[in-house]
Amino acid sequence: MPAPKDPEFRRRAVELARLREKPIAQIARDLGIAESGLRRWMAQADVDEGKREGLSSDERAELVRLRRENRTQAMEIEILKRASAYFARENVLGK
Repeated sequence: MPAPKDPEFRRRAVELARLREKPIAQIARDLGIAESGLRRWMAQADVDEGKREGLSSDERAELVRLRRENRTQAMEIEILKRASAYFARENVLGK
């Protein structure tokens, strides 16, 4: 899998594609990226600029962060449940 391109590269690529001086396929080939990737970048730029419905890049990043945090908290809760059950069993049965 190729390394991700920096945001400035993506922004400039989208600008080039929007000028419509060349076909999108040609621009993508010239930049060394996949045509589908350039089209995705263009669609995401439209969402970020409010031209289309969908999650903006900032909202998507926040969603990823919140889901990761949620997974971590769910694991912590599960660990605490098991620990409390273990210690409750120990107190009932004695030592």
